[in-house]
Amino acid sequence: MAIHNQAGSVEEQNKLKLYSYFLSSCSYRVRIGLKLKGLEYEYKAVNLLKGEHFSSEFTKLNPIGYVPVLVDEDIVVSDSFAILLYLEEKYPQHPLLPRDLQRRAINYQKSIAEKFNPDEQYVWARNHIGKGLEALEKLLHDYAGKYAIGDEVYLADCFIAPQLYAAIKWFSLDMTPYRLLSRLHEAYNQLPAFVDSAPENQPDTPV
Repeated sequence: MAIHNQAGSVEEQNKLKLYSYFLSSCSYRVRIGLKLKGLEYEYKAVNLLKGEHFSSEFTKLNPIGYVPVLVDEDIVVSDSFAILLYLEEKYPQHPLLPRDLQRRAINYQKSIAEKFNPDEQYVWARNHIGKGLEALEKLLHDYAGKYAIGDEVYLADCFIAPQLYAAIKWFSLDMTPYRLLSRLHEAYNQLPAFVDSAPENQPDTPV
């Protein structure tokens, strides 16, 4: 299913395919990046619960069997970070990385939140997500503006938004100690690219 966006040429839009699962936080961040860059794409649902990521069709694209996978004509890219960097180089509209090297480096450090992935067991994850958010709150203290690294949306926001979504909606984490991150979460909820990319708004979301 094609995801509608106004920006980007028809030629660019028609050749992108994203293999995704609606609950995958890794897919979530790539969906945000595609939306921010105004790139239309064909949504290829991969049902992880049914084991479709182990099918011969999918493992030809990614032998490891993980989503997301981006197909751009004859180019296949897996791993969300690699996909977002590929999009940054191939499609320069709405840069996901700032020119300032220090702020660019902070975007790369988004992995602090990623290390505490909500896909782990509930009790373990809930405890460690809190630790990850605490570290992230400190990391962003001197850089955050309206968004994570200032007043423009960048790569870091693509990674942080799914982590905050999971912490709040899946784990009911008390966000009171994380004033900065709570503010970012509210800001993301005002951006169509983030709202449209949320798990509940995907073609494969159960009715």
